[in-house]
Amino acid sequence: MLNILNFINYFLCIFAVGFYLITVLQWFSYKFERIIFHFTKPLWHIYFLFFPVIIYFASFFIKNGDKFLFVFLVIFYILLILWHKKLDKKLVFTARVKRFFAFLAFFSILIAVSFNLLKADNLPLFSPFILTFLFSYAYEKKEANKFYKMAQKKLANMPDLLIIQITASFGKTSIKNFLFELLKDDFKVQKTPRSVNTLNGIIRDINENLSYDTKIYIAEAGARKNGDIKEITQFLNPQIVLVGEIGAQHIEYFKNIENIRATKLESLSSNRLKHAFLHSTTLLKENKTNTIYDKQIANFTANLDGIKLEMKSGEKIFAEILGDFNAQNLAACILIAKFLGINAEKIAKNAKNLHSVEHRLQKIMTNEKFIIDDSFNGNLKGMCASYDLVKNYKGRKVIITPGIVEGTKEMNEILGIKINEIFDLVMITGDLNAEILGAKIDPKKLIFIKDKSKMIEILGAETKADDLILFSNDAPSFI
Repeated sequence: MLNILNFINYFLCIFAVGFYLITVLQWFSYKFERIIFHFTKPLWHIYFLFFPVIIYFASFFIKNGDKFLFVFLVIFYILLILWHKKLDKKLVFTARVKRFFAFLAFFSILIAVSFNLLKADNLPLFSPFILTFLFSYAYEKKEANKFYKMAQKKLANMPDLLIIQITASFGKTSIKNFLFELLKDDFKVQKTPRSVNTLNGIIRDINENLSYDTKIYIAEAGARKNGDIKEITQFLNPQIVLVGEIGAQHIEYFKNIENIRATKLESLSSNRLKHAFLHSTTLLKENKTNTIYDKQIANFTANLDGIKLEMKSGEKIFAEILGDFNAQNLAACILIAKFLGINAEKIAKNAKNLHSVEHRLQKIMTNEKFIIDDSFNGNLKGMCASYDLVKNYKGRKVIITPGIVEGTKEMNEILGIKINEIFDLVMITGDLNAEILGAKIDPKKLIFIKDKSKMIEILGAETKADDLILFSNDAPSFI
C-alpha cells in the first residue's frame, strides 16, 4: 500500500526531472532530437535525468526505500538549484513553460489518484511525462496554427507591403540592420528583432509588432534542416530575396555544404519574387532578376577605423563598421537601396551613420582597454577575419573564445593555429573545444576558464591598460 511519503517522493521526482527536461528543451527550441543527438553536455543528462529515474525505481527494492529516496531527492533538489543558478541561460517561465507544468501537475495527480484507488504498491514515473508531452505538443501545435493564420491574414490585409527576406550561413543579422539603417529615412521600415529568424519568431513579430502603415518588412530567415527556409518563404512570399554567403555553419545538422546551399536557395521559391541579390557562393549566374552582389565591389579597405568601399557603379562609401567581410554585406545593402530608388548621395550619407551590430565586431573603449565584442560571430571565416583585423594592433592582444561551437574538429584546429599566430594571451571558455584548441596554442599563452562566472575576475587580473581584448564567439554554459 502507498503511504504519504510515496506520494511526496513521486511528485518531487516528477517535478525535478520535469524542470530539467523543460530547461534543456527550451534551449533547443523544444526539439527532442536536438537534445538527444546534438547535446554537448551528455553528463548532465546522466546526472539530472537518468540518475534520479534509476534511483526512483531502485528504491522499490530497498528496505525503507521510501525514506532513502526522500533523502536522495532533497539532496538532488539542492544540486539542481545550484546547477540552475550557475547557468547563464536560465529557464524562462514563458506561457508555454507554465502550460507544461500545468499539464504535468494535472496528469501526475490523475495517475497518483488512479493508482491509489487500484491499491497499487508503487506509482509509475513515465506515464505523466508521456501524457504531458503528447498533450502539450498537440496544444502548442494548435496554438501555432492559430497564430500562423492570424499572421497570414494580417499580411493579406497589407497588399502594398514589400517584404525583403535575408538568409545566409552567417551575417544575416548584420545585413538586416545595415539595410534598415539605409532605408529608414525614405520608407516606413520594420525588421525582425534581434536574431529572430525562425518561422514561429517571424509569425509572432508580425502578429505583435508589425504596424499596418509599414511599407517595407525585412525578415531574417534561418535554418537547421532542409525545408526550413522554404517554409518561411512560402509564408512570407517576399518580393526581394537576399541569399548571402554560403558556408559550413551548422554543418553538424546539414552534413555537407551542398545541403546548406540547397536549403538557402529555397528562398527563391517565392511566388512574388521580383529580384534576388545573391552571393557568389550560391553558384548561380547573374541575369535580369539575379544580382551577384559581391562581384559588384571594385575595391575596399578594412581596418580598426572602419570600411572604405568602392562599387563598380562608382559609389564610394565609408562606414564605421569593422571586418572585411562586412564590405560584402554593405555592398548587398547598397544594391538593394539603389534598387528601391534611393540615390547614391543619400546612401553614402546614411552609411556614415552605420555602426557595428551589438556583439558583432562592436568596439568598446573602457578602463584604457580596447575591447572588441564579436561574441555573436561563430563561423570560421568570420572569426579568422576578425583576427586579421586586429593583428596589426601595436599593443598586447588578448582573446576570449570557446572556439567554433557548431563546427568540425578540423575547423577548430585551423582556428587554433590562427589564434596562436596573432594573440599574446588566449583564454578558452568551456570544455567543448578546449583540447583541440589547446593542442595548437602555445601553453604559455593559455588560460582555461571552465566557470564563466569567474571571467570578469580573471580578465581583471590578467589584462592591463592598452590591451586589445577580443571576445570571439560565445557559448552559453550548456555548451
